[in-house]
Formats: sequence, C-alpha cells, structure tokens
Amino acid sequence: MAALVAGVETPTRSRVPRRHLVGGRLLNHCLLGLVGLVTLVAVLAPLLAPHDPVGTSGQLYAGIGSPGHPLGTDGIGRDLLSRTLLGLRTSWLMALAVVALGLLVGGIVGLLAGAFGGWLDAVLMRVTDLFLALPGTLVAVAVAAALGSGLGNTFLAISVVWWPYYARIVRGEVRALAVRPHVEAARMAGVSTPRIILRHLLPGVVPSAVVTASLDVGSVVLVLASLSFLGLGQSAPAPELGADTSRALPELLTHWWIPVIPGVTVMLLSLVANLGGDAVRDLIARRGR
Repeated sequence: MAALVAGVETPTRSRVPRRHLVGGRLLNHCLLGLVGLVTLVAVLAPLLAPHDPVGTSGQLYAGIGSPGHPLGTDGIGRDLLSRTLLGLRTSWLMALAVVALGLLVGGIVGLLAGAFGGWLDAVLMRVTDLFLALPGTLVAVAVAAALGSGLGNTFLAISVVWWPYYARIVRGEVRALAVRPHVEAARMAGVSTPRIILRHLLPGVVPSAVVTASLDVGSVVLVLASLSFLGLGQSAPAPELGADTSRALPELLTHWWIPVIPGVTVMLLSLVANLGGDAVRDLIARRGR
C-alpha cells in the first residue's frame, strides 16, 4: 500500500498561469496608463503647443525635423505639431464626452425600462429600436449637415445616434438581474423600486456598461474624424484632424507629411482607445472571477 502511495505522483500547481496572470494585469495597467497619458496631453494641449495653431510663419512646407517645427509646417507656414496637438485635444475629449453622454442617457432609459417594465418598457424600447433601425453614421451626417458646421453641432449629431446601444445593453442586464434571488427577496420585503434600482440593479449593470463604453471611444474618434473630413466639423482655420487631412490630400504626393500626420494621429488615437477598452474588459473580468 505504501508502495502504491509512493508511486502516485502528487500533482503540483503550475506557476505559469499565475505568472501570466500577473503579466497580463501589469500590461493592462500599462495600457490604462497610456490612455491616461493621452488624456493628459489632450487636456494640456494648449500649453504644450509650441506655436499658435492658426498663426503663420515664414517657413512654408518645412519638413519633419525642421528647427522650431519638429513636425514641419504646411503651405501657409502653420506649425503641424501645434495643429496636431489641438486636433488631438478636440477629437479625444469630444469622444469621451459623447460616450459619457450616451452612457448617461442610454443608461437611464435602460434602467427605467428594465426595472419598471410594462407600458414604460414598451414605449422606451420602441423609441430605442427606432433609432437603432437607422444607419447611425448616415443619421449623424444628416443631422450635422442640417445643423451646419461647428463643434457643438457635431457633438449633438453623434450623441443622437449613440445612446440607444447603451439603452439596449443596460435594459438586458437589468432584466437578467431582476430575477435574481436577492432582488426578488428585496421586492418581497417591500423595498421600493427606486431603492432596488440604486442598491441592487445599478451596481450590477455598471461593469458591462463601462466595458462597452470604453470600447466605443475608438469608434467615436473615427466617426468624428469622418464628419470632420467631410467638412461637417469646425470651420477653417480651426485645427481638426479629419479636416486637416482632407484639406491637405492634394499635396499627398509632393508634401506627404502634411496629410499623413493628422491621419496617422487619428489611427493611433483609435488604437489607444481600443487597447484601453480591452484592458478595462480584462480587469473587470478578472475581478469578477
């Protein structure tokens, strides 16, 4: 018997998963730090810009690495680094604002529809489905074109089509949580519906809503750049990444850096936002285990 016991190999716990877990957590925190860094740069862009973004200098078409102009200048002597920083500020902060507003409006609609049910749920979800049935980007273009160019109009145009997604997600989460034993027990104990929403339903829907919102920032950055590219953003000569790319396209073959720099900045902003969203999703998923 002792020989049999001795012959059985005692399973040992592998350290590889733990090492991977620690490494993954560190990577996710680094990605969130990168998102924080981009946000800080966007907030401080007016202070970091070395020149007036709409002012001109005597150096026309200065190349990358030129003295006093690290990213060069455009055809009328405007500093591209300053314009890129201010364009980054507009795109990033507006994307965060659109997502925050959409999450707030959609979250309230979804909470009310899922918690109260009945005719209120039916009315709110029919309105939500009406917005979801329309192509979001085309609606945003139509609204922006009808209202005219301007930062506020662009913000409103995108916000109009962004909230329904959050309303559907939150409503589904609330309906799933509403049949949980602790929620049923609270309801049977006579707890009011508003109190159930605040204490039992809202904390349960926050993780999924935050993950969805964090993954949406990159998409909003691209939509903002698209509207700006079509001339539906700020009026010239205000610095905006999409508009600067569009105006400089004819010079792509002769002075390539002028349209490429703002275009690449849009791509990098979207990439950073998506990586940050993935990091938020992974951290919340690990915390929920």
